[in-house]
Amino acid sequence: MNQRLRRLLGTGSAAACVIALMAGCANDPGAEEPGASRSSGTPRTPRTQAAPPGHFASTNPGSVNTYWITAPDGLVVVDTLRTPADARKAIEAIRKTGTPVAAVLLTHSHPDHVGGAGAFHEAFPDAPLYASASTDRAMREDRRGFYPLARSANSAFPARITYADRTFEDGAPLQIAGLRFETATFDHGESDTATVYYRPDTGDLFAGDLATSQVTPALLEGNSCGWLRILDALGRRFPDAKVTYPGHGLPGPATRLVAQQRDYLVRFRELVRPAVAAGSPAGRAVAPDEQKTITTEMGRSYPGHPPVADLPTLVQENIKAVARELTAEDPAKLPAACSDKPRAATLLPPVDAYVDAVNNGDLDALAGTFAADAEVVDVGRRIHGRAAIRAWAEKEVIGGRLTVLRVTETRPGHQRLLVQFAPGGTGGFGAYYTFTVEGASITKAELGYAD
Repeated sequence: MNQRLRRLLGTGSAAACVIALMAGCANDPGAEEPGASRSSGTPRTPRTQAAPPGHFASTNPGSVNTYWITAPDGLVVVDTLRTPADARKAIEAIRKTGTPVAAVLLTHSHPDHVGGAGAFHEAFPDAPLYASASTDRAMREDRRGFYPLARSANSAFPARITYADRTFEDGAPLQIAGLRFETATFDHGESDTATVYYRPDTGDLFAGDLATSQVTPALLEGNSCGWLRILDALGRRFPDAKVTYPGHGLPGPATRLVAQQRDYLVRFRELVRPAVAAGSPAGRAVAPDEQKTITTEMGRSYPGHPPVADLPTLVQENIKAVARELTAEDPAKLPAACSDKPRAATLLPPVDAYVDAVNNGDLDALAGTFAADAEVVDVGRRIHGRAAIRAWAEKEVIGGRLTVLRVTETRPGHQRLLVQFAPGGTGGFGAYYTFTVEGASITKAELGYAD
């Protein structure tokens, strides 16, 4: 599959697909399969061919996104960046559209998304600043003291916070500038409270930091389990979401971004848990060598993922926060979403072992998931026998990252998955993997692109 990916990149079609994500792409792995049953019984809202949102991202480290949506009665801005200086750069880009700003929406109270609100209010004084009741309360109370902390870390953070002048009840729909937005509020996850905005006419979901895109998230609040539960709830609440516009990183297919975020959180918890086990070298604390191992492994598993905060020790602080969370958890009472291997209940055991082997870079384990006379069909190319499969995997699979987006079909001895495969560990493409299983072994694997 790597060879075809290189050909795509050479012709520029893969790059064109990334650019087209905002408007929808033919091989979008998050798109619904023809004839597939929908998880919502409500009628589908007719989709419009709307212009993709405008986008500005501040520079790294700690790059943050703001978006502006073209509405019949002006522009609707989502989030305001970390500092007034960053906000003014976005405002300059927005003014070049020649369209007035009708409203500004806030997704959550974290400093990197509200610090530029004052600059937006100054630039567009007639545009109301919207926040859910929960977000407004979190901003005004600032129980965790994030705003003073932000000021101490970054002198450009404003001395005074600009609060919303228009609030709405959690989960209430909004009619703004001629557009309808559905909203949902989620508590105790990436932030104490977060609001997402969904356009049913386009399938666009503005999710704040709940489902980011190939970045190192902040887990400082120690609610990774709550975040995992929210990701499940997010998919159930907006089953028809097409493209997610995250607070950090590039937009992408909604199902893919949720799956990638879940994968990151599960992997992090999986690595930290042994370090706080009773029999670990430092007991309930994380020893320096253990912290180094976790940091190294996360860097290997998620290379090139920039941090969402301008904090050099973000991963180390994440480890401390999740370690405290895990030591306080009762494993017997954990929800299914917070299991270290939540997919194990849905994947057939040999398929689960194959996914683990790919992501662990374990060539011997990967080859061992196949029967001696197994066959792999890789986009029409046939590889026969375990030895040949091992040689193929060493060249084209090991070193990649495999994310299961959805199980599309399961029956005895058969399973079909929608996946995201990144040959070099990042980026990648959507694909369908179909496995035939006998006993504890895979007898046939058919790999094809999701197009």
